[in-house]
Amino acid sequence: MTTREALMRLGASTAEAIAKVLESLCPDQVERGDVSVLNPDTGPFATLEVPAVAVSVAYVDGVTGGNVFVMTATGARRIAASMMGMPAPEDSGTELSVLELSAVAEAANQMMAAAAAATGVVLGQEVEIAPPETRLFSSSSEAADAYELAPHGTRATFRVCGEACRLVQLVPNAFVVRMTRALDEMGVEHVSGDGAHGSGGDGEAIDERVALDEALRDIRVRVWAELGRTRLPLGDAPEMPTGHVLELDRKADEPVDLYVNGLRFASGTLVLTDDGEWALRLAEVAGHTESEKTPEKEGMVS
Repeated sequence: MTTREALMRLGASTAEAIAKVLESLCPDQVERGDVSVLNPDTGPFATLEVPAVAVSVAYVDGVTGGNVFVMTATGARRIAASMMGMPAPEDSGTELSVLELSAVAEAANQMMAAAAAATGVVLGQEVEIAPPETRLFSSSSEAADAYELAPHGTRATFRVCGEACRLVQLVPNAFVVRMTRALDEMGVEHVSGDGAHGSGGDGEAIDERVALDEALRDIRVRVWAELGRTRLPLGDAPEMPTGHVLELDRKADEPVDLYVNGLRFASGTLVLTDDGEWALRLAEVAGHTESEKTPEKEGMVS
């Protein structure tokens, strides 16, 4: 297997993992583009649309390189709105609020964990990464100067919420050697230019997808329960005194909604555990009522 074929397999696997995370964050708003091996003479951040938000992680395996996910500032705001269950912002402002930055950082945590999992599946061993770092860039040259380049790289493009995004993988020589060896042992013949697996590797490709799906199951997601909502003028919020009672739009005995990554996933009732902690007894999950559940599906979330 050549270096390019190994890199294309890595890029295709990682792009699939990132797409799955993005689809969970922004359902029906994700379009996958192409996967390519970076030309050493062309910077990975050329033609970058700015202002841009970039989230990066570095490998902590004693080698240089890492993953950088770049999105437009408008795209970052739209992803954040989707995660928070809010409509997409109508204005064209590019400055992100604290809440939007927090949501983007959480999305990046999940995407980078997925990218690391995909890399680990291709390498045949777990890949450790450093905590994600978020940066704002006003020019492509700023992005190019921000990251230490590795000997190899791949780029996968996406369009999320109508905005262009890209994942740049900066791949060290050590990873290429491991990938080539691991893929040769699997008997994979080649990877085509669009990331599809070539003949002779169908069984191995299926095994890899299964391994990737299992790895993605371990990625942590944001889960919260919503008691209710209300609206009030922005100017009133900082003036509310301690002890102020804020009325919500639900009664005390109404079901509580459970959200996963900003999407309503289930509803149920609040209960108090034996340890004195609040938990949610699920009554409806993804359209299934409590009476339709099997014992294996029934449970509580605390």
